[in-house]
Amino acid sequence: MTNRLLATLFAIILTSGLSACDSSHEAGVPGEHGRPVPLDFLPALKGDYFRLRSGIVGRPYHIYVRHPEGYEENPEKQYPVIYLLDGDSMFPILAANHLFLHYDDQIPEAIVVGIAYGAFDPAINMRDIDFSTPSEGRERSGGADLFHQFLERELLPAVEKRYRADPQRRILYGQSRGGFMVLYSAFNHPDLFWGRIAGNPSFLPDMEQFFAKPAEPERNDLVLTVASSSDEQYPGKRERALRWHEHWQEREDAPWQVRFHTVEGGTHAANSTDIYRFGLRQIFSEQIAVTRQQAEIGNPVPAGD
Repeated sequence: MTNRLLATLFAIILTSGLSACDSSHEAGVPGEHGRPVPLDFLPALKGDYFRLRSGIVGRPYHIYVRHPEGYEENPEKQYPVIYLLDGDSMFPILAANHLFLHYDDQIPEAIVVGIAYGAFDPAINMRDIDFSTPSEGRERSGGADLFHQFLERELLPAVEKRYRADPQRRILYGQSRGGFMVLYSAFNHPDLFWGRIAGNPSFLPDMEQFFAKPAEPERNDLVLTVASSSDEQYPGKRERALRWHEHWQEREDAPWQVRFHTVEGGTHAANSTDIYRFGLRQIFSEQIAVTRQQAEIGNPVPAGD
């Protein structure tokens, strides 16, 4: 009797398990290797993913892509592209939030790209190398030049080939060490990105490079926004940001329009959405003004036009 009961229970469990697998497969949208892609069930993050092994850096990156709302319905339209450093954490926060900035602030819809390592484990996550120039006092540093080459020669061409990206409206966002990388890019390769957002940036190692003369740009419409939180926890970081701003705010030879913002009550890592919002409102200020003006006279223009 006991054996027959066990056999019956086993059959029920097995059947239930197979049924669950079948229903899961039917409900999911097949991704790579036929597996469901969980992000397809989050409409604010609907988009794409691909793995890109860099021949320049010698490591792979995980690339997450959020499509603008209405992307499929507007097959001829090109969009700005916002590249998020530290995509492991920044992509799920900022890419989803972009939808509400579009609704409430008339910030244009955009393709949002998260550049991720796949883990926070330092054995996999090499942000300290990628987002720094050489430093004798640091065990791991000095990869900024190679990482920027990866952006310019591998990632940007891949994104602009796959998606309807406007190469004239690229934006780079970075937080902390990622902010260092944003500044490095602005000073050494100003034309590669139209707009840049550095949130609570690290200025070390070699802070003086960000007081030196930047490379000459060809464009005259570049925007560099830097945000610093009033309650920054890391000693010296707030003071370095203020010193940098004081140096550049009145300079007429800067290759970019400098926009500086203090996040009142903000801390080092918890205010990325505020910094992202401030930066995009500065970068798209003219476009936002036109959209609002058209709405006021009863002739609304979509924020992305």
